[in-house]
Amino acid sequence: MAKEFKNGSVICQGGQPIQSLNMIAKGTVRAVHPGAEFFLGKGDVIGLCALHPGSYIFTYIASDDVTIASFPYKEGQLTTLLSQKPDFAQLIVKSGLKQMKHIVEAYELSKYDCNSLYHYVIDSYKEYSTFCERYSISPRLLPDLETIAPLSLEEDIPQWLVDFYESMSPILLPAISNSKVPTQDFINGLLMDTSQNVLNVMSVCRMMQDYKSDISRLLMNENRLDLFDLYISLFLRIGHDKDDSTAITGAFSRMMLHLESIGSIDHDMYESRVKEYRELSANLEANGLEPPKENPEFARNANAIVGSLNTILEYADCEADIKTAFRSQVEEYKRQIDKNATDDVNRKLRLNLTKTFYQVYNAAFHVSLKDPNIPTVLKMFFLFGYVDEELAGKENADYLYSIAEKFPSSPENHVYTIYEWLKAIYEGKKEPSRNEFDADYTAYIHELKTTGKITAEKEKEMASDCSEKVLFELNNMFPLVNKITFGRLTTFCPVFSEHNVLKDLEKSLVTAQKSNDALKEICALDFGAYYRETVYSNPECGIPKESVNVEILPDIILMPNIGIRGVMWQEIEGKRRTTPARMMLSIFQMEDLMTILARLTGEFRWEMCKRVQGARWNDLSEPSLTSEYFDYIQFYKKNNALTPEAKDKIKAAMQKAKNNYKEMFVRDYVTWIMFEGTGSPRMNKVARVILFNYCPFSKAIREKLKANPLYKEILERYDVRNAQKLHHMDNLYQKINKIGAQIPDEIAVQRHFLES
Repeated sequence: MAKEFKNGSVICQGGQPIQSLNMIAKGTVRAVHPGAEFFLGKGDVIGLCALHPGSYIFTYIASDDVTIASFPYKEGQLTTLLSQKPDFAQLIVKSGLKQMKHIVEAYELSKYDCNSLYHYVIDSYKEYSTFCERYSISPRLLPDLETIAPLSLEEDIPQWLVDFYESMSPILLPAISNSKVPTQDFINGLLMDTSQNVLNVMSVCRMMQDYKSDISRLLMNENRLDLFDLYISLFLRIGHDKDDSTAITGAFSRMMLHLESIGSIDHDMYESRVKEYRELSANLEANGLEPPKENPEFARNANAIVGSLNTILEYADCEADIKTAFRSQVEEYKRQIDKNATDDVNRKLRLNLTKTFYQVYNAAFHVSLKDPNIPTVLKMFFLFGYVDEELAGKENADYLYSIAEKFPSSPENHVYTIYEWLKAIYEGKKEPSRNEFDADYTAYIHELKTTGKITAEKEKEMASDCSEKVLFELNNMFPLVNKITFGRLTTFCPVFSEHNVLKDLEKSLVTAQKSNDALKEICALDFGAYYRETVYSNPECGIPKESVNVEILPDIILMPNIGIRGVMWQEIEGKRRTTPARMMLSIFQMEDLMTILARLTGEFRWEMCKRVQGARWNDLSEPSLTSEYFDYIQFYKKNNALTPEAKDKIKAAMQKAKNNYKEMFVRDYVTWIMFEGTGSPRMNKVARVILFNYCPFSKAIREKLKANPLYKEILERYDVRNAQKLHHMDNLYQKINKIGAQIPDEIAVQRHFLES
């Protein structure tokens, strides 16, 4: 049966079950997959690559007006079709081998592109660093550069398979045409084996495509923490008249060529960024680099800021040798052009400076507890890690000075600066955080007693000593989390330095308003994110025992650094499940705040579920978020509900997550919030069901999704379950009203939760 398709129309959609073999009688067809693309012409047969999985791996799109001859096909019936149409045999083998050749070529090209792109990024950053060194400018670190590595495939395609298909056509086609092989059964086995090999090759191509996407983000991304922006910043620093501006322009041109060839780079973002650069370049060429405008506020602040290091050291009550060492280390750090250098000298300098920084911080903090009028420079030190106006850059120092006195945090709304957090512990309002071994303060001092380091009397004394508690926090959580939130572990140094400022400070500043707005946005999607189930009892109202949910928002602590990470440090305080989680952010956050908090919320959901489920967190006989997700990932290869494409994505994602189930879930949760929750489906149906069952969207979002067939069945099941819970709540309301009692707040909140 002949079918006509207009240019641009989809002939077969990837993921759909194969129901026919379609021979192209006229025109050209484009086969599209995230990891490869090739063209088919007259005489080629669409569907041969899908015989083994039973569903299309590629999406086939008409490149011009196309006519196809369609032959009905059911799994296992290829031999029957060939016996009915013996002339079809040579045609189908020729097309199958041709398609395999295209796929192998795409695989080899993709592998070359991966290696080429990796070396281009590494070489370009080295070139950028060389320019910086020439003009005595400290190069800025490219986030995540230290985490990338050359392409490494755990399950690569063996070279013999590539050679095998390259040499098969000239041998096999003449043999089939001369009927020297048992045609039908042989061809059936050949094509089944070939389609399985196609599946394997495309799985590797998918991983390479993901690798290229990750690498390309270092060149350009939506947060502007990329190589493109580093070169623009450098261009602004040296101006248009310098000799090396031509070399930088050349580097830009090469970068744009690379970016144009990478499909994962958003085209609109690319066009917008390139347009900005060209306008900037034209403006600099016409007018030169305008000197920065003098901030009138800076003149008033200048006297207070000059000599900041001396002010801090005079204030801190620490030993003279610590002060001398810190002063010397800061001066040495200032002299380093490349403050991110990883040689032994620079590495040791950063390690020593880090150690001394915390000694000075500890001493200054204890002095400040008795000081009602803490100098502004010391507040800058406590809040931002600021130590020196030249190291920070005078404009940055001026901005820090302007916000240090009235920093927009809000402890009453769960958002603390690190100084406010430490002070809350000292005042007994908060308990210390767990240390890196997951031991809280009580467990820590008990261990000291058990090992004979302190007596039982000392343990009892320390248990209520707030000075010891704050010391525990200063020595454990603070230095470790400060380093983690900074994000670039090998180049971490806690002092505020201009070379770490990758974005405008005012825009990247995390305030109580910004963090709470981002959390509200997340909770507007995942309304139950921070609700905890607890037991409520009120015999006077006729309620012996009732499960209710209460919302406990997390404490957010702002660490004194310019960073790119967030940390979900602990899901509860002590043993009580109705205490706030603790999440830490950099006070200047270079990455998107909404994305980071979505990630931390995902981590919280996982850890809270594990806390509730205990040792049975991955036991499917007791259904929970963690047990169902664990089972889904553990057995995804055998799951018939997943398409081959979906299985490839899971396999690639597991490699990125280093086979960590929690990391896999967190990545899916971020997709759930950032895309699925805004009407842009990105997940497979199995993961979608698990996320919806345990992290359902709010009523407003559910109403919008009713028009989407992907959610129809999930929503119907949810509505049935929720209606049963609301019916139980109606009966409870009637029971309370019948005895003339007032509806308790806890029950009213639970009803609101079920109606959300």
